[in-house]
Amino acid sequence: MSSSLPNTSVLAHQPSRSIAGTLPGRIAIAIGASLFVGVSAHISFPLPFTPVPLTLQNFAVLLVGLTLGPVAAFSAMTLYLAEAAMGLPVLTPHGPGGLLQMFGPSGGYILSYPFVAAAAGWVFRSLRIGSAYARATLGSVLGTLILFTAGSIWLAQTMHASAQGVWTMAIAPFLPGEIVKIAAAAGLAASIQRLRRS
Repeated sequence: MSSSLPNTSVLAHQPSRSIAGTLPGRIAIAIGASLFVGVSAHISFPLPFTPVPLTLQNFAVLLVGLTLGPVAAFSAMTLYLAEAAMGLPVLTPHGPGGLLQMFGPSGGYILSYPFVAAAAGWVFRSLRIGSAYARATLGSVLGTLILFTAGSIWLAQTMHASAQGVWTMAIAPFLPGEIVKIAAAAGLAASIQRLRRS
């Protein structure tokens, strides 16, 4: 007589649908990522010689890109820009907020976030060379190059700054901190990937 019980071995091997695979799940992740960047923006310190503050925002953007991948990270950072444009308190507190801050001297950094996150995520997910940490570091470096390029060009245009002024206000003061942020974001992303695969 055949048993009417289900084949538990088959059921055990059926893939469960993750939260990230559903539309509500993707929306929730995008909102959570945008809020993470917004909270990180409030960990910032103004500098007297530049309108660009030191902030953890860049670290958060890189980590979002590395962990979510290019498409989801681009969407999350686009949502973040929409939140900022609506005047929500997601930007650094050392500015007027809203559109005035987004299109102020530091606006190039802010507006580049979707591309920074997407570039970091694309390199990390697409390249098949080296270790996970090496790929995450390379992705973070590329994202940071995009960030500094956009931020520097924007600041030069809005403040009519010379090349030396741009170096002093937009690049040089932030290089040591960015190296630490790149290393930290890459380390966390590599660890998260290992946990997902274990």
